[in-house]
Amino acid sequence: MELTKHIAKHFREIHFGVNWTWSNLKDTLSDVTWLQATTKIEGFNTIAALTYHINYYIDAVIPVLKGGELHASDKYAFDVPPINSQEEWQAILDKMWSDAEIFANLVEQFPEDKLYDTFFEEKYGNYYRNFHGIIEHSHYHLGQIVIIKKMILQR
Repeated sequence: MELTKHIAKHFREIHFGVNWTWSNLKDTLSDVTWLQATTKIEGFNTIAALTYHINYYIDAVIPVLKGGELHASDKYAFDVPPINSQEEWQAILDKMWSDAEIFANLVEQFPEDKLYDTFFEEKYGNYYRNFHGIIEHSHYHLGQIVIIKKMILQR
């Protein structure tokens, strides 16, 4: 199997399951209501903000993988839109699942000999670093979501 296919598989597993940690976004978020997703616990981000934040970077990289520009800024990465219903929360989740599959497909198709090429601009490193950075970032925030969800359920 090509390295890009392994990277895409690893990325899919954090979103949809059967990874080394046995924890994934889809299962973790499947029973979270919009009220739980928007519940603020102490000084932590909400589940909705973390979910949006994870997908913010995935959504930003997709156009780059299609040959386009990178349009993202860390200052907007937590700007989750207001969520006032289960339907609005579900729309955020549906976008995440759709973007995850698009991203994984693009990574699978990415030429392995270009993995170490500059990603958009030199300051961002190479494609390999960015692909793995997105996976690590997703795992990191999944852990936060799991803890916050447990805190909400214990209230």
